[in-house]
Amino acid sequence: MKRLVIASLALSLAVPAFAQSTAEKTGVNSLIGIPPKTGDFVQEAATSDMFEIASSKLALERGDDTTKAFAQQMVTDHQKTTEELKALVSSGNVKAALPSAMTSDQQSMLEKLNGLQGKDFNKQYHSDQESAHEDAVDLFKRYGNEGDDPQLKAWAASTRPALEHHLEMAKELNK
Repeated sequence: MKRLVIASLALSLAVPAFAQSTAEKTGVNSLIGIPPKTGDFVQEAATSDMFEIASSKLALERGDDTTKAFAQQMVTDHQKTTEELKALVSSGNVKAALPSAMTSDQQSMLEKLNGLQGKDFNKQYHSDQESAHEDAVDLFKRYGNEGDDPQLKAWAASTRPALEHHLEMAKELNK
């Protein structure tokens, strides 16, 4: 009986922490405007950059001239934010781990892009960029406004305008 009580208590304490991360992953936190936890923010910001860079490198190979110009800016800007985030985390001041790979959803999106050429590629890339930047702007807005790590919060707030500009550019491409 004692073991059952201890196991139940351990599970009940673990569920809220898991639920927070799950709420962030499923978009529930975004819908109700709750800021992500620092670890979730770092994970999402880093994997978003990974996707932006990988998909944009592919666009540099396959896109039309307008798409290539946009993609080059995405590669340059997201490599910069990747380096900034790495520096914040490696300084030891931000208590979070950087991911080593994109999410499975991002990997699937990249694989889909990889199978396309010409107008089909451009259309999908443009759509993916608009969607990815909508998510990034929301993420950076929520953390920049109410995040719990002061340095990361300031970085998110100062990075958000560039992401908002990227979103506007992506919307123009996607017309």
